[in-house]
Amino acid sequence: MLLLQFTNENGGRLIGLLQDDQIRVIEGYNTTYALAQDAIRKRINLAELVNASVGNTTHLYADVAASGRLLAPLDHADEAHCYVTGTGLTHLGSAGARDAMHKKIGGDAETLSDSMKMFRLGVEGGKPADGTAGAQPEWFYKGDGSIVRAGGQPLRMPDFALDGGEEPEIAGLYVIGDDGQPYRVGYAIGNEFSDHVTERQNYLYLAHSKLRVCSVGPALLVGELPAHIAGTSRVLDAAGNVRWEKAFVSGEDNMSHTIANLEHHHFKYPLFKRPGDVHVHFFGTATLSFADGVSVAPGETFEIEAPAFGPALRNRLDVFLTEFAKVSTL
Repeated sequence: MLLLQFTNENGGRLIGLLQDDQIRVIEGYNTTYALAQDAIRKRINLAELVNASVGNTTHLYADVAASGRLLAPLDHADEAHCYVTGTGLTHLGSAGARDAMHKKIGGDAETLSDSMKMFRLGVEGGKPADGTAGAQPEWFYKGDGSIVRAGGQPLRMPDFALDGGEEPEIAGLYVIGDDGQPYRVGYAIGNEFSDHVTERQNYLYLAHSKLRVCSVGPALLVGELPAHIAGTSRVLDAAGNVRWEKAFVSGEDNMSHTIANLEHHHFKYPLFKRPGDVHVHFFGTATLSFADGVSVAPGETFEIEAPAFGPALRNRLDVFLTEFAKVSTL
């Protein structure tokens, strides 16, 4: 089951069930957040509520996308109440690219880098028995709801950025119930956009490199995540031609951690269980154009697709000007 948030021709918000090339409008709700909260309070399955609420009004997906009316599949009316975070070194192919990137700045190739040490912890202990905590993964903060972009919207990097590169990932989308219990609404394909040149200068710059916009969607996958996800990541030049393309895999069959372990190490903190909040949590990747020596230029487009998630996620790279951040004294 795939859900979409979008707007009608007058700007009114809608939520719908995506079936092939049509979106069937869900009646009685205009946001995924409201739908999820109602399912939590009624103690019913989200899919059941969708099936009971979907109507006969339809929109063509192609028309909605072409007119720029797609929204991120889950958001919060107050952007400050949406946390955007992620994990890294969680995929069986992810350590090599990261290790190579860090070793380019020096170090003994015979000695494990911090990246490889972290990766090995996951391989050895990232898939514990059900109900138990395994190895703690890398974790980072990206921002709040103001940084999340929908399919078709540009990813704008600051002019001080040294790079703007894609990271094709699966993200878990969550709502915290009135009782402080995290509820997973579903999963979405995402672009956990980062500055890899800044990170390569010193891995302690990872936090800086992650403070960028990101994109998720267009659709939200309701239910459990398939164990194997196959997709393709592309960079399209300004004319729309494929400049770089590479397959990627995700899902627990291709990961060194279980989803449950990654979720535990995020939601074990009371800060992240505040009733009413939304969380977008990225699960990591093993495929980067940057690792293949590609530098994406403003005006080029990222395209990430995986059939399990429906339509492809496309975002053009742009740049915005910044000013010196002068602080005033009161």
